[in-house]
Amino acid sequence: MPKKCINKKLGEILVEQGLITQGQLEIALGLQEQKGGLIGELLVELKFVSEEDIAKTLTAQYGFAYLPLSNYEIDQELIKFIPERVASQYRLIPVDKIGNNLTVAMSNPLNSQAIEDLETLLGCEVQVFVSTNSDILQAIEKYYKISNK
Repeated sequence: MPKKCINKKLGEILVEQGLITQGQLEIALGLQEQKGGLIGELLVELKFVSEEDIAKTLTAQYGFAYLPLSNYEIDQELIKFIPERVASQYRLIPVDKIGNNLTVAMSNPLNSQAIEDLETLLGCEVQVFVSTNSDILQAIEKYYKISNK
């Protein structure tokens, strides 16, 4: 669970930080109403902010640590802990395991259902880092491709 939680929505914080305008937020909210989805992903899709902006804002807002995966080497043994379909569904990748604690990087660390499912599936405590959607998808493709050989 996050260490700190501020009762502000991601979009509001992005406006306060000057990363997007109120008008851009309203466009994204309208799109969300039409087609659903996460506001952060929609803002990136609309090219109003970068994935890194979203990840770093999530870290500041909720107290998660940001972990860029591009230069991070993941131990192939860790990949075996989480089935590929689970990693893909929840957009997460395991990055470390110490004792009964598994650390994962996720693009949406607020998905408490994913964390609960993992803890039930694996019987361990899950710690969460934030990473970008692209980093997670690239890591899943890279590491699960290797492990499926």
